[in-house]
Amino acid sequence: MEARAVHKYISTSPRKMRLVIDLIRGKSVSEAMEILHFNTQHASNYAEKVLRSAVSNLFVKAEKEDDSTRYEADDLFVKEVFVNEGPSMKRVLPAPMGRAYRIRKRSNHLTIVVAVKS
Repeated sequence: MEARAVHKYISTSPRKMRLVIDLIRGKSVSEAMEILHFNTQHASNYAEKVLRSAVSNLFVKAEKEDDSTRYEADDLFVKEVFVNEGPSMKRVLPAPMGRAYRIRKRSNHLTIVVAVKS
């Protein structure tokens, strides 16, 4: 059994988010939660929220299917994690001699899939 959670339009660049999610790919959920909770990067807060949502989605899915087995966080692992690039807001910064520099404020879409160890 597996469940997924998606968070769209996160206001960090995809490159910075990939640094965080590479730490948790393939790990057990309890270990991944611990890594994300104590990580100092700002993107880890978003990743932790999405991971919690994915775990919650799996519990709800198990309830709906009347699955008699009770799952613990140790029974689950992070099956798949990926980041897609979201839309960029384009801004202009005044520059010397009448020029302008373009600023791209990037965003991303984060998807986490958790599954039961079999």
